[in-house]
Amino acid sequence: MAAAGAGKKGVMLMNRIGPSSSTLYIAKTDGSNERKLLDSKTAAFDRHANFSPDGKTVFFTSERTGDGNSNIYSGSLNGSGQAVGVQPLVTGPSVNDSAVLSPDQRTLAFASTRSADHLSRIWLRNMKTGTLTNLTGAAALAGDPDGPDCHFRPVWSPDGQWIAFSSDRNTAWRGHDGGKGWEHTQELSVYVIRPDGTGFRQVATKPGYCLGSPKWSPDGRRIVYYEITTEGTWGAHRPEAIGVVESQIVSVDVETGADRVVHTSGPHLKVSPQYVTNTEIGYLVKGGADEGLAYTSGRAPVKRSLRSPVWSPDGKSVIYERQDFTSRDLDETLYTWDSDWDYRFCDVFPIVSQQGRLAITEKQTGFANSSIVTLKPDGSDLKVVFNTADSDLDPELLAKGLAGAFRPAWSPDGEWIAFGLGGWFQERAAMAASIWRVRSDGTRAEALTDNSTNAGFPSYSADGGRIVYRVWGEQNGLRILDLATGATTVLTSESDNLPDWSPDGELILFTRKTSATNFDVCTIRPDGSDLRVLTDSGANDGHAVWSYDGTILYNSGMYGFREEAALYDDTFQPYGQIMSMKANGSGKRLLTDSQWEDSMPIYLPQSVLSQ
Repeated sequence: MAAAGAGKKGVMLMNRIGPSSSTLYIAKTDGSNERKLLDSKTAAFDRHANFSPDGKTVFFTSERTGDGNSNIYSGSLNGSGQAVGVQPLVTGPSVNDSAVLSPDQRTLAFASTRSADHLSRIWLRNMKTGTLTNLTGAAALAGDPDGPDCHFRPVWSPDGQWIAFSSDRNTAWRGHDGGKGWEHTQELSVYVIRPDGTGFRQVATKPGYCLGSPKWSPDGRRIVYYEITTEGTWGAHRPEAIGVVESQIVSVDVETGADRVVHTSGPHLKVSPQYVTNTEIGYLVKGGADEGLAYTSGRAPVKRSLRSPVWSPDGKSVIYERQDFTSRDLDETLYTWDSDWDYRFCDVFPIVSQQGRLAITEKQTGFANSSIVTLKPDGSDLKVVFNTADSDLDPELLAKGLAGAFRPAWSPDGEWIAFGLGGWFQERAAMAASIWRVRSDGTRAEALTDNSTNAGFPSYSADGGRIVYRVWGEQNGLRILDLATGATTVLTSESDNLPDWSPDGELILFTRKTSATNFDVCTIRPDGSDLRVLTDSGANDGHAVWSYDGTILYNSGMYGFREEAALYDDTFQPYGQIMSMKANGSGKRLLTDSQWEDSMPIYLPQSVLSQ
């Protein structure tokens, strides 16, 4: 890894699942005359654009201050339809997104996690003074604190008297696959509020459904939105289901919430609706062979890979983004939320030996077939110690990241690396996996358990004599393998996962499914005593590991979604943020605040980087 900056304590490596680039384009409504909205000198990681009411200015979200940090910018449209004179409007270490200007051009509404509760709220910016106001942060508007309770996608009414937005307030955390899955689905309703904070009310809701991305009709009498089942919000951002799930475009009368009109029918995932004219609604068909712009008027669709379309006030132009998911490079610089550390991208399950050498699973980089590699902290001397191409695993599943050698674990003497080899994620229901180990020089690979179950995610004891791992299938829980005798001890029999033995050998850290819809971080002693549940957010908390200083690093959804779930792509848990806490569960602290899935952190202090 590259050296940390001057005055830094070191580097925090982490993984990120999200687009690696996003570029804004503008075209005519029929898709012709497409060109980039920003020139090559001005463009960055840009998305989620909106026109000003007069069509002369564009507001957009950008990560130009750092990979993962979402802020709001504006640019004026020139005679060629390009945005020039880009200026920052709302910046900071939070997610600032989806900005839209009021009809009188005095106030900017946007979604932001900048408040102390770190939840996505609707904020206002006075365009003259720059003053920021948390519009939906009042106690009277708060939803159930045990649920998501976040607000997204604000939009002004034509007369400037109201702001509509989507919200998952007063909904429960729900797993996908009927509540069985780890990742959460999202149920949204449509609300309105006056810009002075009065008049808050629900306009449209449907139990078991997600109603997202509201937009006003030109006369201000109706609100249009997409409607998808709550379960469907999971498939809407999964590559295997994006072209299968369906949604419809619906509008209702704003005053009554009645006079419901369903404007579309049939298959396709339809999102991002907007009135292009008084009677015509444009929307995005997301995924599948017909992906692109479509219209309720029956005009010819524009088949093109794009996201987040927004039409100009005169209905003649459309701005949208194109994303790329090419993997980031190992050690690529990320936005740093903690000034004491430099944040860098890493492939999955990084772990450092006591001798100062890294091991990772190459799921996104290198061979990208979930092999095990090691390297020095400076990034040099990379060695493949176990190549899954030499195993009997299905190459197609390896390429998809659904099978491979997952979660390397160093022995204390640095001589061995243990790992799980087999099928993972949804494949674990049909595929076995076993615990293996290999010499750190890549020799003597051997299985330590049989293929009778799905066993994985090993971690060595402090003395190197035992390995703790998890099993999943007919039997669940944590097991401890004595390497000298081959004897296996049942430590737990609950739905437990991802164990990590503390460096002093006193505790085993792990994730437990504590209810039908919730996972928590726990510790237990190796003899099965002193079980402690360290998290209680109601959202998923897990993927916990011990840090170099005895604290715990983990992943959490406790601050809710940062965006409407159906609008994400190619990700499992889109809202995951990295957290830290003390070993007793106190002192919980947010370490990232991005719109993407951030996880698998490890600190490399200067003492390690200098080896």
